Amino acid sequence: MPVPAPFLDLTLDVVTLTEQLVNIESVSHAEEAIADAVDAALQSLPHLTVTRRGNTVVARTDLGRDERVVIAGHLDTVPINDNLPARRDGDILHGLGTCDMKGGDAVMLKLAADVTEPNRDITFIFYEAEEVDSVYNGLRLLAESDPELMTADFAILMEPSNAAVEAGCQGTMRVDVRTTGERSHSARSWRGVNAIHKAAPILARLNDFVARQPVIDGLTYHEGLNATGIRGGVAGNVIPDECVVEVNFRFAPDRDEANAEAFVRDFFEGFDVTVTDMAAGALPGLDRPAATAFVEAVGGQVAPKFGWTDVARFTALGVPAVNFGPGDPMFAHKQDEHVPMEHITRCEQQLKEWLA
Repeated sequence: MPVPAPFLDLTLDVVTLTEQLVNIESVSHAEEAIADAVDAALQSLPHLTVTRRGNTVVARTDLGRDERVVIAGHLDTVPINDNLPARRDGDILHGLGTCDMKGGDAVMLKLAADVTEPNRDITFIFYEAEEVDSVYNGLRLLAESDPELMTADFAILMEPSNAAVEAGCQGTMRVDVRTTGERSHSARSWRGVNAIHKAAPILARLNDFVARQPVIDGLTYHEGLNATGIRGGVAGNVIPDECVVEVNFRFAPDRDEANAEAFVRDFFEGFDVTVTDMAAGALPGLDRPAATAFVEAVGGQVAPKFGWTDVARFTALGVPAVNFGPGDPMFAHKQDEHVPMEHITRCEQQLKEWLA
């Protein structure tokens, strides 16, 4: 017989609801149980229209408001690391997913249940497979199958951001910078060409890199170009004929993918460069009325997002987006993952005030 979905009690306080979500295991590709629970909870709310695609659940109001906002959060976690079930320690909630990002999911569920007459129409998106390869990402798949469900004037991604606004995000690009040589016996090294030695100028250029720090919408972004790996070698007595330096470029959102690639190829002129991964960044979009009102409602302080998040998927659809969620992202994916309870309650209260 089918196993019934875990029950989520939306009348509970937001911290206890976070505990309930954390205690439903939902490692990437195994989100069915938590998606079933979220789906069932949202289906019980008559003011919402609920749509499900795989293990991604979308709930919408349709009140004819002048603006629509999307609030999104992923349901999956990284693998368990002896950090379940959830436990409380004073004013801290510990456990896998507390920070990344079931505290944010709990806030979304409370908003869905309690804000029945919002001043803006709201689309809540609880999506699958954020922590794995982007081909499985629920937001990416939704943008392909039902882009109208992601249409909005503004979007909030409940990624952990210390309960403060982090606008936009940087783009990311990975390249292999390759040198080639000629194999020979290491006892007769002069008969070959050492590809690892030829990689020294690559590292020298990286060491001399001066980061660009553009100011966008009043926010200072900081680019980074770094070697993240190096591979080469055949055997302990063989001069290697190939060496590859793996490089990650984190670029400010005023660069598009073509510009970022052109910069990297120019930077490594004379070397073989192969792009292995690329994701565009997201501009802050703080000039939009909904974004301005949101920033004012949560205190007026905004920081740039230095990593890459799914806000970029909204930007690609023409929807400005910010990160705003409980938890310190430094503790995401750690065994001691945790979230201050005050972060969860503050995010809930500020969003309720903004939407009501």
